[in-house]
Amino acid sequence: MMVKDKENFSTAKFAQLSENLAYGKTRLLLLFIGGFLTGLTLVLPKVGFLEWITLIPVGVVLLCRASDKSVKLRSLYLDGLVFFYTFYLVCFHWFTYLYPLDFVEGMTKGAALVVVIAAWFGLSLLQALMSALVFVVVGIVYKCRLCTKITILKPFLSAGLWAICEWSQTLGWWGVPWGRLPIGQTEYLIGLQNASLLGSYFVTFMLVSVNFLLAYAIIEINEVPKMRVGAFLALALLFLQYGSGALLYFTTDVNKGEKIKVACVQGNISSSEKWNVESNQKTLDNYSKYTEKAAQEGAELVIWPETAIPYDISTTHSYYAKTFSRLAKDNGIYLLVGAYVSDEEGNSLNSLICYTPTGDQIDTVYSKRHLVPFGEYVPLRPLIEALIPPLANLVLSSDDIYPGEGAQIIETESGIGMGGLICFDSIYEELTLESVSEGAELICLSTNDSWFIDSAALYMHNAQAQIRAIESGRYVARAANTGVSTVINPRGEVLCELGALVEGILVCDVYANDSRTVWSIVGNSFVYCLLAGYLCVICDNFVYRKILKSYKEKAENS
Repeated sequence: MMVKDKENFSTAKFAQLSENLAYGKTRLLLLFIGGFLTGLTLVLPKVGFLEWITLIPVGVVLLCRASDKSVKLRSLYLDGLVFFYTFYLVCFHWFTYLYPLDFVEGMTKGAALVVVIAAWFGLSLLQALMSALVFVVVGIVYKCRLCTKITILKPFLSAGLWAICEWSQTLGWWGVPWGRLPIGQTEYLIGLQNASLLGSYFVTFMLVSVNFLLAYAIIEINEVPKMRVGAFLALALLFLQYGSGALLYFTTDVNKGEKIKVACVQGNISSSEKWNVESNQKTLDNYSKYTEKAAQEGAELVIWPETAIPYDISTTHSYYAKTFSRLAKDNGIYLLVGAYVSDEEGNSLNSLICYTPTGDQIDTVYSKRHLVPFGEYVPLRPLIEALIPPLANLVLSSDDIYPGEGAQIIETESGIGMGGLICFDSIYEELTLESVSEGAELICLSTNDSWFIDSAALYMHNAQAQIRAIESGRYVARAANTGVSTVINPRGEVLCELGALVEGILVCDVYANDSRTVWSIVGNSFVYCLLAGYLCVICDNFVYRKILKSYKEKAENS
């Protein structure tokens, strides 16, 4: 009996300790640790296995405080700010690598320092201000009737809100879906395969659910049945994630479809160089040389990086168009070139233009659909120019770039549909979905990541392409100005890679296929189902309160 009493006493002490940690200043430390470690898994995916437990401290704090009616919503919002600001500061730390912004003409070191600090701390804060609302909504949902009655729902509802938060970042220029939790799993691809069924937001849902279920088990350690349910469900979800992932991984036929040899050219010409008029011919010669080498190695399609030639080739620089035509014809290849074109109104578009083995230019031109704020255009320009003028000068072209419209599938003579993505496009899954829906059998991704030098941002950006490949079931051929260039198969595996700050080519066999993953059919339906679920929870609570109020009024009147 004494041993059992001692165990019960220890359990009670542990439960009390957990609850104490969730309140006072100690909770801020837990939130900081959770934000830092979770952000670290995205920056260093090799330790991504830790992501299944890094959110436990956050879960302990939120499950305790959001369930407490005495804790105000503004206090929960501040908790959210502490966690998410820490998280995003880690995710966006690579902004420091941009200093001294020597690719921006006329930028002084002092101005560069202001811009880098404003970008790093400002963007992190902007994302945190929006994401922290998750904690507020959790505080509202936890107090609904269903949650107070069935407490095990709380971890799942928290996970769903997290997934919705990630999705909401795709809805406007102010939201940048850079810090998605699935990025931390790109070194452990079996756990990512479910993205082909319900998208990356399902992976986020599973990650947060497991963490919060373990936190639930810790908090409910005094209530053995509840503790066991929490722990059991966490293990069950892990088994489901990796069991179904393994099944999908080993049954995915990556050799299905028409084989085509693709080359990605990496000229290692940074933004500061390619915008220098004096280096124009050197740039063209460099890309031409590697294109010819790729053709000699059997490439049928050669992809150049984003704005490899930073001029409008449809008007004032038609010389380049003639050069590309001759290069494609002489080497008998399809040549996909990153350059600018103009629309009917004279607006500049960041585009991919394709030339055929006969030297003809294909009429269909893909133009970048999701532009980079402050890189290609300045949102709220009058305000930014008044408050932080150097930030408005980051746009390298003389005028703002305009977004393209539609997927614009480029077809080869044999009927292969090539879907284009340019740089920032690849972090918005809806653009890939649109391309696949309109017939893309191969994704050609052209990007300029030279701003990132050799920071973690290069690999985080490439990780987004890996997720797009899994979701869509398509090969992704990714050509980057200064790296990293990769070819990725539908399992998300990087088949070949050219590292940062080197020049050269990748030549690799890919398979253009027209099969559809479940996700490519249902899209983000999982998110819409989550939204519907929360609506049901809130409506149930509203109806319950109405009925309860009516019952009390009748009782008082009688």
